[in-house]
Amino acid sequence: MKPKLIAIVGTNASGKSAVGIELARRYGGEIVSADSRQILRGYDLCSGKVTAGERQAVPHHLLDIADAGTYFSLSDYQSQAYAAIDDILGRGKQPFLVGGTGLYVNAVADGYDLVDAGPDGRLRERLEAMTVAELVQLLREKSGGVPDFLDVNNKRRLVRACEVALSGREIAATRARSPRYDVLKIGVTWERPLLRQRVAERLRIRLEQGMIDEVRQGLEAGVSYEAFYNLGLEYRFIARYLNNEFGSYDEFVEKLGIAIGQFAKRQMTWFRKDASIHWLDMHGDAVAQASERIDAFLRGE
Repeated sequence: MKPKLIAIVGTNASGKSAVGIELARRYGGEIVSADSRQILRGYDLCSGKVTAGERQAVPHHLLDIADAGTYFSLSDYQSQAYAAIDDILGRGKQPFLVGGTGLYVNAVADGYDLVDAGPDGRLRERLEAMTVAELVQLLREKSGGVPDFLDVNNKRRLVRACEVALSGREIAATRARSPRYDVLKIGVTWERPLLRQRVAERLRIRLEQGMIDEVRQGLEAGVSYEAFYNLGLEYRFIARYLNNEFGSYDEFVEKLGIAIGQFAKRQMTWFRKDASIHWLDMHGDAVAQASERIDAFLRGE
């Protein structure tokens, strides 16, 4: 019998982290993050990391494990996630895989067989000289389309996707899979109007807490605007704001909120393809619903 892994997945601002923490507390578990931005050291507000208090309440793994701008592949994430999960299991605890990066979740839960050849310096230099539009066109030609999970405004990820496509491998993973765990997947989200409200409120709070200052301090420390443009939504929009690319603060906040909502929609497109996810009714007692599923899962039912 395979060891049991519980995955809590969902969109930005859905509350999946809070649900994951409460469930991990109930079941004496520990959390392995499945968020491609939270692996980066620093920039806690921009990436929406759990607080220090939440980390004290429940141990978290795979946070702050890479520096911005360094090479960190899906294979790197998978191998470190496997190590963290196996360590948790070895200590008699229940592992919870929690996050919104669908590719990270599936690489671990479905056991993608990955071969990481590493970056090709010459090829990367050529790709980085191309425009975003050229990279998207190249991706369409070489892989038949652009995956739902890929942020086409994130040039760094586009470059990496093109590297993989040009190597003859599939972008998401090879078709071969070797699952290591018996996995229960639980989904957390809200209907779109409420999710938009949650996105706006969460953004307001993080901005008040100093999200812009995180990027400003990075720029002052020598991180380039281009590097922030390539890191993801919040980083890119804040760097653009600090570079005076918006007419006003209000325009910046409005457009960032819209972009986060669009990203959440892409997340749902990814997750909805997985029929094995059990979606919670967030208007009810979500933790109780999840606990009922988990109890049956742990009993082998």
